[in-house]
Amino acid sequence: MHPALAAAAEAVRRDLPPAHAPLLDPAVEQRAWWLAQWEDGAELVLGLLAQDVQEAVHAVDPDWPACTESSCPAREAHALFVEPDLGPDPFWTCHRTGLPVAPVGGLHP
Repeated sequence: MHPALAAAAEAVRRDLPPAHAPLLDPAVEQRAWWLAQWEDGAELVLGLLAQDVQEAVHAVDPDWPACTESSCPAREAHALFVEPDLGPDPFWTCHRTGLPVAPVGGLHP
């Protein structure tokens, strides 16, 4: 496995609740193929993998990960999303306030 993908998988695993952990492997397989086609995309794989897994989780739990941004008026009532959509150093972000909450892999200190 590509080192960037292995690191991304570990970071996303840290953010996932155990019940959703089985959804990570299919996303990793898909991104392994993608990364083999475009190795220059290694710096983007963390954010893309987090988005892939969130999409899979949302099929069963549309509020994952729950917003924990302290100034959000709808805290815990909506999901965080990964920002930037395509770029390095992705963060889980509250879309109501626009504020970053935690880096991908850092939801649970």
